[in-house]
Amino acid sequence: MLLPSRLLLALVLGLTSVGTFASPLVPRVPHESRSILPRGWAPVRRAESDFILPLRIGLAQSNLEALEEFLLDVSDPESPNYGGHWSPAKVAATFRPSSESVDTVRGWLAESGIGAERVRLTPGASWLVANVTVAEAEELLGTEYYVYQHADSGHKQVGCDKAYHLPEHVSKHVELITPTIHFDKKVRRSVEGRSVKSKVGAPGSGPVSPKTTGTIKTIFNQLENCDEQITPICLRALYSFIYDPVATHKNSIGIVEYTPQVYIPSDLDMFFSNFSKSQIGERPDLKSIDGGTINISYAIGFGYNGESNLDLQYSMSLVGKQPVTLYQTGDDVEGASFDTLLDALDGSFCSYEGGDSPFYDPSYPDPFGGYEGSLDCGTVAPANVISTSYSYDEWELSPAYMQRQCNEYAKLGLMGVTILYSSGDYGVAGNGGICLDSTGEPAFPGTAFAPSFPGGCPYITSVGATQVNPGAKVTDPESACMQVIYSGGGFSNVFPMPSWQKSAVESYLSNYPPGYPEGTYNTSGSRAYPDLSANGANYVVAINGEYELVYGTSASSPVTASILSAVNDARLAIGKKPIGFINPTIYSPAFQHAFNDITSGTNPGCSTNGFAAQPGWDPVTGVGTPNFVKLLAAYLLL
Repeated sequence: MLLPSRLLLALVLGLTSVGTFASPLVPRVPHESRSILPRGWAPVRRAESDFILPLRIGLAQSNLEALEEFLLDVSDPESPNYGGHWSPAKVAATFRPSSESVDTVRGWLAESGIGAERVRLTPGASWLVANVTVAEAEELLGTEYYVYQHADSGHKQVGCDKAYHLPEHVSKHVELITPTIHFDKKVRRSVEGRSVKSKVGAPGSGPVSPKTTGTIKTIFNQLENCDEQITPICLRALYSFIYDPVATHKNSIGIVEYTPQVYIPSDLDMFFSNFSKSQIGERPDLKSIDGGTINISYAIGFGYNGESNLDLQYSMSLVGKQPVTLYQTGDDVEGASFDTLLDALDGSFCSYEGGDSPFYDPSYPDPFGGYEGSLDCGTVAPANVISTSYSYDEWELSPAYMQRQCNEYAKLGLMGVTILYSSGDYGVAGNGGICLDSTGEPAFPGTAFAPSFPGGCPYITSVGATQVNPGAKVTDPESACMQVIYSGGGFSNVFPMPSWQKSAVESYLSNYPPGYPEGTYNTSGSRAYPDLSANGANYVVAINGEYELVYGTSASSPVTASILSAVNDARLAIGKKPIGFINPTIYSPAFQHAFNDITSGTNPGCSTNGFAAQPGWDPVTGVGTPNFVKLLAAYLLL
């Protein structure tokens, strides 16, 4: 019997391992790898050799080595160019992949039998795309492709086994290739025989999803009850936040929700009737991204409405007459990913004309009968401040995927956008309390901490949670949140420590050493989070015609966004620019007085007490909670 050519070549050359299919004359190196499948996924069979894959090759972008330098130039309070944000066109031109990268990858494809007529360069020159068979992809990438199935959803997708490889001279010109090892985007469950849920918006998904202790019959709206129930007046008292916007036509704030998470308009009015009567009838300005809608008949209950209701009821009541933009992302069939949002905010991030890879990100037009329009690519303007209360665990994703997305947040920062993400609700553990073993894989029980993403990305601002302690007055110092949820915090296993937080983090580790055994958390000098905090316990939220008590950093992020939006309003009113990427400022000595230092509480997880809140920055509450009056004064001086 005749042996397949690839196997025959391997035998002739004496090659025995996956990833060494190519001739030794063209050395191959592992480009991306994973040691374990994300939870729920398992291989069910080898992929058919003639199955067509939409191969997407993300080209290495130019000038990324100077990205942080560029960002600090417009974000560091000591820089003479502070506030000199870039235009989208300048950002796109600066980081466009080089012609050398395009030519090198095209040449490799041609030498491998993928003719030039099959290869296409996307607008922005950031991706090369080609439809290839599984057999061709396996030869190109030195790997094997399987069909994987998710245990809960039944959803299937094609991916490669553990790693893929590239010729050494090609690898430096490529950031990532899809579909390959990534399983982070499209976990759905079946409803009436069709696939309808994306991972990001599915109830209970991600390290950040609000928790509830159930309905409440009596509403307290007095400052003396803020230890039992948090309402807008409590937050205004806690953070000295009284402000009447004056530049609403220049300013903007955005809240991100992922379908099927939707808000209920009648609940919004119910909340306003108790806490902000003048706003009854007001609605957020809905920007539908790839079929995003709130009109979903089955989306009833805390799991579907808790997040959106919480985010919008508090952000809208706190900013008052400043319009709030709702980025409702993804339809109710394909769903959405963080990349879906980034595609819409910045057209240069789009990976493919007409849709991302159907095995990686949701595909539009929706092949399953949902949104029939093209992928939203640069179709919505980014607000000055954008709050997102969703995230993943780092261990679920590949470093290349996280790095590429993290760089995009830096580009938005260059354009003057403040990006906030909730830090997580499980302390030092990951989603559901998952911890890691010594190799970085999830283990039950695990002893190593599990950081979140994008919390560990240095170019977003990570928001932790605090609480008014039981029996305390609203004027008393808060502590780290230890009711129902624990403030997510720790040290990234992927991203290095940025310069702007080095002094604060090293001071914490030197003065208050955690004392855990080696391997418990990353001690190599990595990005630490959160950056700052706000209250995350006992929120009164109207949900399905009743009030519930809600907990989570899901509350902390939109509250912080509302406060920062008011700072932007004041700056814009006097002709200054938005504050943009705030991390270099909030860690600077000139801003230390503008935060309420949190010095009590911990963030337990992984059979430990986690880290402890201490004077100064800490990996539980960051630099503390904002004092709006002091923060505003400091920013107006820049």
